[in-house]
Amino acid sequence: MAIVSNTITYLDDDVVLEAFFAFDDAIPARRPAVLINHTWAGRDEFVAEKAKKLAALGYVGFAVDMYGKGVLGSGPEENMKLMQPFMDDRAMLQKRMKAALSAVKLMPWVDDTKIAAIGFCFGGLCSLDLARTGVDIKGVVSFHGLLSAPGNAQGNAIKAKILALHGRDDPLAPAEQVLAFEQEMTEAGADWQLHAYGHTMHAFTNPVANDPARGMLYQPDADRRSWIAMQNFLAEIFC
Repeated sequence: MAIVSNTITYLDDDVVLEAFFAFDDAIPARRPAVLINHTWAGRDEFVAEKAKKLAALGYVGFAVDMYGKGVLGSGPEENMKLMQPFMDDRAMLQKRMKAALSAVKLMPWVDDTKIAAIGFCFGGLCSLDLARTGVDIKGVVSFHGLLSAPGNAQGNAIKAKILALHGRDDPLAPAEQVLAFEQEMTEAGADWQLHAYGHTMHAFTNPVANDPARGMLYQPDADRRSWIAMQNFLAEIFC
């Protein structure tokens, strides 16, 4: 096994974006691809490492860039400024996700009939919003994602299977939002699951995201369990 990684540029209209991708070049055949959506900080080393881990599992890991080539937040205030336009304009967010989907389908190592998306925090919402558009992908996984519904997806049938991995004590996705999400997924006809981890806050997969005052705290058990849940989910949808 030899994991190969590199970056690739792609476009959303005139916005230049740069994804990080990884794959195992010992696998001769085309294989499934997994889009990896970053937190509010931008496409950083956290998602690059996830791409490599997914490559080791036999997939093409494709770490999406939502903000533009080389654009990274330096802290909570700047991160919020980068994320907020997409929260305010979910159609723009969905269009940018579709640009990433188009880019990964063109890669020579990818079986373009077997695509999934995962994401962390803001990236969880990006993955869910891609599914909410009704695109024909196999599934999406949200890790401690924002769950609020967009205003432009009512009536769309969700074709992708859904796995939401949620911290029970996440202040950014409180109980009423979780219930609304469950109702939304049911009404959209989705094959959905939600796993809630007790005594677990936001950002539970990220060891460097600890900020309890903002409701963020790494939880190693939930981190480990959620990654295993994702692996089982991917194995199911790609079989």
